[in-house]
Amino acid sequence: MIITKTPFRMSFFGGGTDMQEYFNKYSGAVISTTFDKYCYVNVRHLPQFFEYSIELTYSKSERVLRVDDIQHPAIRHGMKMLDMHELRLTYEADLPARSGLGTSSSFAVGMLNAFYALKGKYVDKKKLADDAIFLERTLCKEVGGWQDQIAASYGGLNRINFNRDGYEVFPIIISPGRKHRLNENLLMFFTGFTRFSSDIQNANATSEYNQEKLSILREIRSLVDEAEKILVDNETDLNEFGRLLNYTWKLKRKTGKAVTTDSIDSLYERGIKAGAIGGKLLGAGGGGFLVFYAEKDIHDRIIKAMSDLMYIPFEFENSGTKIIHYTPESFASRTHKMG
Repeated sequence: MIITKTPFRMSFFGGGTDMQEYFNKYSGAVISTTFDKYCYVNVRHLPQFFEYSIELTYSKSERVLRVDDIQHPAIRHGMKMLDMHELRLTYEADLPARSGLGTSSSFAVGMLNAFYALKGKYVDKKKLADDAIFLERTLCKEVGGWQDQIAASYGGLNRINFNRDGYEVFPIIISPGRKHRLNENLLMFFTGFTRFSSDIQNANATSEYNQEKLSILREIRSLVDEAEKILVDNETDLNEFGRLLNYTWKLKRKTGKAVTTDSIDSLYERGIKAGAIGGKLLGAGGGGFLVFYAEKDIHDRIIKAMSDLMYIPFEFENSGTKIIHYTPESFASRTHKMG
């Protein structure tokens, strides 16, 4: 039996420039962090006395005989990709899916990590990220960027650069005290709205990046440099990070009609009026979680103003995906036994 624990992520700056069709031409960058909310994937070989050979439990339950009969695209393609058979997989998570936290990519990374471990193979974080990107973007044909898979695999507060040659991950060099203060000054709320990231990306996609959208994305990309300077320079007022969040959210809203809604705009303005310096909707848009930046002594006022939403305390984490239980199994395929 294998159990993996994989964090969710929040992206602060650069979202949209991690799309391959963009960064292959113009290069991209993001700043994101993982935090202490996780998905758990439990995988073991299925005993051979059942009428089915694969049992899956996620938001639905599946019991099938063949991999091709699996309804869940990522599990189906992931099992075929790594030649997995006759297993039981269970998925659990601390937060809901389709909420802007890279949940589907965290699941993909955690699942692949579990599959490799069940096969007795060690793979590094880059291999897991690369495989998860290939699984979601190529095999499942889901529209989206690359940052979620990388964040879930590597963990931590990072700058990730993208270009036609691939990507590089650079941990943000920030003092422990300053990083703690950044964490303390952030608040997260669940809007109650969920959506598929790929649906939002499809709704916002155009066959060509027109000049207006290119200009916005270039500015969004430039804010990554500014944000990194704020974080690493102890002499700079950390509140500038919050002001920059507000600015990048205003830019992000212009990148597609599906990024925000009147309800989300109203919730965001309510947080700002209550004293938040800045904030943004996490993920591709359309729903999920709002994050605000505010001085700690303002937090109670903001939480009261957003009392109809669920407040989610969190702390940054640095580990990325990891195996938290490993019991090797001897396994002989029923097909092999029959032969």
